[in-house]
This record gives sequence, C-alpha cells and structure tokens, in this order.
Amino acid sequence: MKTLEEIKKVLKEHKKELKEKYGVKRIGIFGSFARGEQNERSDVDVIVEFENGKATLDNFMELTELLEKIFGRKVDLLTKEGVKSIRLKDVRKNIEERAIYA
Repeated sequence: MKTLEEIKKVLKEHKKELKEKYGVKRIGIFGSFARGEQNERSDVDVIVEFENGKATLDNFMELTELLEKIFGRKVDLLTKEGVKSIRLKDVRKNIEERAIYA
C-alpha cells in the first residue's frame, strides 16, 4: 500500500509529463491518504488545477486513467472548479484547507 509520501514522490516524478501532456498546473491529495487513514481498499482522492484551456473531458479522463495506473488503485479526481461547486460548505472547506500538494 502506498503512503502519502510515496504518492507525493510519484507525483513529483511525473510532474513534467502531467504539465506537458495534460496541462496540470497543480495537483494534490486529500481524503484518507492525506489524513494517514487509508486502508487496502481506499481510493486516492486527488485535486487538480489545470492550466487555462486544458480542463477538457479528454484530459480529465486520461489523467484519471494514468493516475490509477501509477498508483495501482482507483482514483477519485476533482478539479479545483469542481470543489467550488460542492454544496456542503464544510466538505468544500475541508478539501480546500486539507489538500496536500505535491
């Protein structure tokens, strides 16, 4: 099972590819991995901020597939804009304040 530090390391190793191929401006982890509460069945909750004009459905789906491949587990990917649309203020605030960026 990967730890938060291992995930951050992998994201840093792929930083150039994420930027050049998908237009990733910033990427981070939230949820159980960020809190150190993950288990064998936990997915990886990822928040991503794309460069202007790069937040396309194709980039979103391909990035999700890549992250699932490199992490070896399911990934729940949220964009920064997607977080803003979460209705529950406490949930939105929790993600925004506790996300750990690579």
